[in-house]
Amino acid sequence: MVGQGALLSPLGLLLLAPLCLLHPGASGQPHPTRGAPRETSSIQGVRGGSVELACGAQSAPLVVFWSFTPLGSLIPQPVAVASGGESKVEASASALGAVSLRNSSLVLWELQEGARGHFLCQALHAASGQLHATSSSVALAVLVPVSKPQVRLSDLSPVEGASLVATCIVREGTEPVTFAWQHQAPRGPAEALMGVTKRLIQLDPVNRTHLGWYTCTAHNAVNQLSSDRAFLDVIYGPDNPVITVEPLGFTEEGFGASEREEVTLSCLAASNPPSLYVWLHDHTQVHAGPTYVIASAGRAHAGLYTCLAHNSRLDTHTQTSVQLTVYYPPKGRPSCAVLPAPGALTLVCTWPGGLPAAQLQWAGPQGAGPTALSNVTWSYAATQLANSSAFTCTGRHPALALPMLCRITPWEPLRSPTCWTVATIRDQFIMLSCEWPGGEPPAVLSWLDEQEQPLGSSSSSPAIYLLQALEDLAGREFTCRGTHPLRAPDPLCRLRLEAPQLAVAEPRVSVLEGEEAWLGCALLAGLPPAQLLWLGPQRRQVEPGTLGFTLHSEGTQLRLSVQGADPAHHGGTYQCMARNALGNSSRSVLLEVLRYPAPPNVTISRLTYGRRRSEVQLQWAVRGPGNLTGFLVQRRASVPGLGAGAWETVAGDIKPESRGRRLGGLDPGVRYGFRVLALNHRTAGHPSEVKTPVDPPFSAYAAVLGAAGAGMAAATVASLLVFQYAARHPDTFPRLGRLLIPRWVWKPNHSGGTEPSPTTPGSDPAQESTEPPVNVTITVTATP
Repeated sequence: MVGQGALLSPLGLLLLAPLCLLHPGASGQPHPTRGAPRETSSIQGVRGGSVELACGAQSAPLVVFWSFTPLGSLIPQPVAVASGGESKVEASASALGAVSLRNSSLVLWELQEGARGHFLCQALHAASGQLHATSSSVALAVLVPVSKPQVRLSDLSPVEGASLVATCIVREGTEPVTFAWQHQAPRGPAEALMGVTKRLIQLDPVNRTHLGWYTCTAHNAVNQLSSDRAFLDVIYGPDNPVITVEPLGFTEEGFGASEREEVTLSCLAASNPPSLYVWLHDHTQVHAGPTYVIASAGRAHAGLYTCLAHNSRLDTHTQTSVQLTVYYPPKGRPSCAVLPAPGALTLVCTWPGGLPAAQLQWAGPQGAGPTALSNVTWSYAATQLANSSAFTCTGRHPALALPMLCRITPWEPLRSPTCWTVATIRDQFIMLSCEWPGGEPPAVLSWLDEQEQPLGSSSSSPAIYLLQALEDLAGREFTCRGTHPLRAPDPLCRLRLEAPQLAVAEPRVSVLEGEEAWLGCALLAGLPPAQLLWLGPQRRQVEPGTLGFTLHSEGTQLRLSVQGADPAHHGGTYQCMARNALGNSSRSVLLEVLRYPAPPNVTISRLTYGRRRSEVQLQWAVRGPGNLTGFLVQRRASVPGLGAGAWETVAGDIKPESRGRRLGGLDPGVRYGFRVLALNHRTAGHPSEVKTPVDPPFSAYAAVLGAAGAGMAAATVASLLVFQYAARHPDTFPRLGRLLIPRWVWKPNHSGGTEPSPTTPGSDPAQESTEPPVNVTITVTATP
């Protein structure tokens, strides 16, 4: 119904006329009046957008009336009317959006869902002076965009094997709405789930491949939006651990590593949440964590290693074990040796120990030889082998980067065997020794008797055999035979045992007293080697270091040196003795020590005291022929009441050409006696007569000279004093004053004295002076 106010206005009259023309039909749709043309159309709009509804295709009508019938309703509702330049929009039309009229078209801004329905436009046109009514119907469909989807998981952390439903929730959106799903693994790109277009996804059963982020996308005719990511955390594991070993080395039982090598054991078990790991070595925990590093593998590290994986969420455990074998090489390097065999050589190469055993192989001049583990031998015929042929044994082991080598070169010893013999302590046994050093393999030596029968067993160098010392061994011969695979025929060495035999250089030796004597003795024969020694004149052995004797041993000779030969001690018969286990021998040498001839006699020619009687001057003379090598001066003190003392030497290094000596160190209160002896080397002549020193005779000449010197000194001093006095007092000695000072003329002054006056140059003061000369007498007395 139209209100009373609307009927009174012109616009109300306009609205009333169309309402009178319309009446509802049986279907609830308005019908135009009889004979009025009618148009029907449909249009779509989007919520929040704008749409313009046209009122037919004719020219501008006189009156336009728009009404709206919502879906599901039969009652039309007025929306807007326009007549001429005026228009009116019903207030309730705001539920449709922002409504306005543009000419005859109805414009809807900010379209609302309530605008979904039928709009009826009724128009009144004037044509040919008549009024015509037209109507058009527009069915408006309002589309709603889809809202942002949201992924909802029935369980955010399901256990692997459970059932899960994922739902994509959209609050609004015009149907039909279609859906698309995406899945992104934690370490992978996003992937579309092909064939899934429904709102719901059912994962039955859930497995670990479903873990990750899920995104759903909703799409309708208006728009398309995607949800935020939702994480599905699938709980699983742990799986059976997988163990890896670096560096990688396989054995029949498991893994292998070299000694002193760094070994890394890694354990990985698929699990969510990640597994916790524990390492066991032979059932003893050694580490916690996925990686166990052995910095330097040793033999103690070998054994069974078990990795335990634990899922803390599910409290489940799994484990895996591996066997680790630590390879270690044998100690050192291969050892090569060559052993003699009848007519052949056997090469032996050994390298024991290690895990596994080392692989050994021989190689020689003719190529590769046999191979074996730890020990390998190779036999070679001696006739096929040249001297100094080189052989190499190569040892290989998994724990070594490079092979180890040992080389050996069979060669025969140089020259031939050498034999000697010595006697044991106290000459109880005779030891036969044979040596033939060198060679590879070493030579084999054996001792044979005169019948070529072996003595004892064979051995390598040196070969020793003991014989009991018996006299019947003298003259017997023994042979040492050397055997080597590379030497043919066998070399020999022979020994003949015999008692010692001696010879002396000179049976009689003469030397002068004090000289050095040499006594020589040589061992001519004797085996075992004899011991040489010298016995002195008293039948005592001369030991090394004996005072006055020196022993010189040179090979088979023993020389005795006698220093400073003395007839009383060194003269006599000496014996050289040699002794071995089979006997002894001796030879005598007579040593004569001769004295030097006596020197000439000596007489004392003068013996006087010095000034203080603490020294004497001694002079002597030689009487008669003879050789001289020096003089000896002796003195003897005589103390009253005690008698004469012993002679003592006060000078012994006097040259033979000297005939005098000054001797000091005397006590003036003691009376001394002196004597002189001539020397010829160690032979002293008869002593001279004994004399006592006397005082020297008086000499006046020296006293006179002393007195004269003293007098002259005194006269000189007196003369100087007189001249000084005359110079200071010229009036007392005028003539002397004028002689001393020639440039001044002395004249008496008025006071009774004299004063000097300058003289004329070139004048002679002696000619001008009229004073008589003064005589001066100087007396010098010399006192002895």
